[in-house]
Amino acid sequence: MPNLGFGIDIGGSGIKGAVVDVETGLLTTERLKLPTPQPSVPDAVAKVVVELVQHFGWQGPLGCTFPAVVQNGVARTAANVDQSWIGTNIEAVMGTATGLPVTAVNDADAAGVAEVKWGAAKDVEGLVIMVTLGTGIGTALFYNGTLIPNSELGHIELDGGDYEPKASGAAREREQLSWEKWARRLQRYFSALEFLLRPTLFVVGGGVSRRSEKFLPLLVLDARIVPAKFQNEAGIAGVAFMAAEAAATRSKASQRA
Repeated sequence: MPNLGFGIDIGGSGIKGAVVDVETGLLTTERLKLPTPQPSVPDAVAKVVVELVQHFGWQGPLGCTFPAVVQNGVARTAANVDQSWIGTNIEAVMGTATGLPVTAVNDADAAGVAEVKWGAAKDVEGLVIMVTLGTGIGTALFYNGTLIPNSELGHIELDGGDYEPKASGAAREREQLSWEKWARRLQRYFSALEFLLRPTLFVVGGGVSRRSEKFLPLLVLDARIVPAKFQNEAGIAGVAFMAAEAAATRSKASQRA
């Protein structure tokens, strides 16, 4: 009998959820995706999260990714969601709405956890940089498998401004860029990260990772660069595992008390 968890991946355009086997990272149900409400204010997003929880009939620890710096469950930035999230306790909002214990983390951090535990970065030594390409650009740093949270390197300044609007997956679609033209922008971005941090490995996730053969071979880097094994399901898998781990830690603490 698998050890199950539940993960919800909150993004700027869609909110996805599924039940996860937290021993393997594999989804045990079909993923359900609903549109992110506009404006994406806390109450409206919480209603979608409740809808997903009810759809799967989930009762237990709930993991939620969020496209922002998240410290102790609180959103500190809001690049691709409504600005009213800044300073909001995500765990409290979702916990009140669902009645479940909630663990909230940065979306790229959660995706990276899945890739380090089960996927493309498993057992990789040195610095690993997870990059998710979607509505924005998310990043996660791992050194010898240990997460360094909330890196937010999608917003590095290049060519006079924040490079995320130029190189994200949404930018490729919005500007109808060919794979070759988009790859030139990605080359600029990944080369800058490599110059600054010298990673052992880049792992590229997000929905576009399903078509990695279209653009990854066009990039020239010293570090290896590979697609995420879990593709756009990495965040769901990673945050489900993190929520299950947090619940186990709370249980042990209460037993000791």
